[in-house]
Amino acid sequence: MTLLAERPVRATAPAEPPRRKRVVLPYLLIAPTLLATAYLLLYPLIRNVIISLQEFGLPQLVRGDAEFVGLANYARVLADPEFWGVVRRTLWFTAINVVLIMMLSTLVALLLVRLNKWLRLLVMGGLVLTWATPIIAATTVFQWLFQSRLGVVNWALTALGFEQYRDYTWFADGEATFGILVTLIVWQSIPFAALSLYAAMITVPQELYEAARIDGAGAWRVFSTITFPMLKAMFGLITCLEVIWVVKAFVQIWVISQGGPGQATTTLPVYAFQVAQSLQRYDLGAAVSMLMVVLLVLALLAYFRQLYRQEREA
Repeated sequence: MTLLAERPVRATAPAEPPRRKRVVLPYLLIAPTLLATAYLLLYPLIRNVIISLQEFGLPQLVRGDAEFVGLANYARVLADPEFWGVVRRTLWFTAINVVLIMMLSTLVALLLVRLNKWLRLLVMGGLVLTWATPIIAATTVFQWLFQSRLGVVNWALTALGFEQYRDYTWFADGEATFGILVTLIVWQSIPFAALSLYAAMITVPQELYEAARIDGAGAWRVFSTITFPMLKAMFGLITCLEVIWVVKAFVQIWVISQGGPGQATTTLPVYAFQVAQSLQRYDLGAAVSMLMVVLLVLALLAYFRQLYRQEREA
């Protein structure tokens, strides 16, 4: 009987790890998106800055021989009292809209949390449809609602006994037109804010609410001590987005009133368009639009600084 000698086992070399992809590959993949974004966002912004620093009217648009004038256009705009009147009106318009949007959106989000499944789906479907309605279509509907003779609002008020609203011309009154525009923009803005807040609210642990109710806390107490503190960042983000949305609102105002009657509804975007198109001073219009961007950025930076300070203190 022979013993079979064990054959020595040769150690196998470990498999080489897969070669790392080159670092440049991810950047190549996102390069088309970055280039498209730069072309659609950065190029118009840079072009607008250049025009605001030139003497650029209709003759220069035709001949293409615009001259560099530095900050002269900005100095002219800032020295105009009408510009500061438009700034105050824009701030007032933005403050009213944003406050109403956040208050009503919070109430709608709290309502969605408490509704049962089918009612919640029904309300959310209505919000989505409202959000998906094109701006021009929604604006046209509001024009019809407040039309002097065929409008539903005048018909309903007259039917309720308010005879002074028979054939009432809403769009001839500056305050009434201002109120209609606020109603329109708030109506268009609530769906996004409400759905975003609802999505954030359902992430709050239910145990916190149950503990608060056991301690006898009411609805306001629960919201002020649990919901809002935990979702403060989300409330801040949505507020900033709504500020941007309201400040840049142009289509609704232009279609309904074109900034009138008088200057009652002229905000900065409308004013910039009026200066550029009516006066054919594209340089001044560009300067107004850039000042609007600067004011918006400063306001948002101040808000973010305050929010960051509160977060550090907490």
